[in-house]
Amino acid sequence: MNKKHLILSTIVAALGGLLFGFDTAVISGTTGWLEKSFNLSSFWLGFTVASALIGTIIGAITISKPADKYGRRNTLIIIAVIYLISALGSAFAWDWYSFLFFRFVGGLAVGAASVVSPLYIAEISPAKYRGRLVAITQFNIVVGMLLAFFSNYIITGLNLGAIEWRWMFGVEAIPALLFFLLLFRNPCSPRWLIAKNRIDEAKLVLEKFGTDNGSISKEIEEIKVSLASEQSGLSETLLSKKYMKPILLAVAIAMFNQLSGVNAIWYYAPHIFKMAGSGAESAMLQTVLLGGINIVLTMLALAVIDKFGRKKLMIIGSVGY
Repeated sequence: MNKKHLILSTIVAALGGLLFGFDTAVISGTTGWLEKSFNLSSFWLGFTVASALIGTIIGAITISKPADKYGRRNTLIIIAVIYLISALGSAFAWDWYSFLFFRFVGGLAVGAASVVSPLYIAEISPAKYRGRLVAITQFNIVVGMLLAFFSNYIITGLNLGAIEWRWMFGVEAIPALLFFLLLFRNPCSPRWLIAKNRIDEAKLVLEKFGTDNGSISKEIEEIKVSLASEQSGLSETLLSKKYMKPILLAVAIAMFNQLSGVNAIWYYAPHIFKMAGSGAESAMLQTVLLGGINIVLTMLALAVIDKFGRKKLMIIGSVGY
């Protein structure tokens, strides 16, 4: 097992999470300019901001079949291309409709990455490292948000005028291109390779990244049994009675995360600070500070999660709702 290769491959895959965070937060610095450029009412501005979220829902729901057919790594490459198209398309949008389309396309990438990035990391990681490595995706989401806020702050300071919002969206093309290029250094996940009967390739990947029990041949047999169980329908259904409670709790946590109103803060933070009396550049800086607090608290949670346990931290976190 080569830990260095495992960590580097994980970081590359988790760039999907970083772009998730960047794409989600970058629009916060552009709302004023979008309102002026496209002559939008408050309702249509809200719809414009939400357009990416519509794509996010569709991307998350539909990505599983392409990921199974083409492989997790190859699907991430496609996602990286979609991120790149969205960034450049949003930056060079020629009217409101084209802008909506490219933001929707970016949402597809966000939704898809939220599924495929952690799935790929889980499939390349030995069990003893899996939890911590998968958590890197979540950490990268808040890093991406902070980078978007900071990027918006820097661009605001350049006083570019009416094209300022185009630069804010266009900057995302840089990490998207980096994500695309670096993914070619990552191997396909061993589980997908075994599912496609590419056993020799799977052996090489398992040899590089390690196994749960120390034996490559046993790991391959266990994966084969698991895949056969899925295909024959012997596995218990997800919505069976014994799983209903944890599933409903997981859905409730995700729902309350959104219903808490946190997205309104992320999407409109600079506007809120301006309403409170801050100047344009000061409002952007205060938004950066919000992103910094978010990343510090995320790091704190990751640091204590194994000590206090998931349930206790979720109970503490639910107080904020």
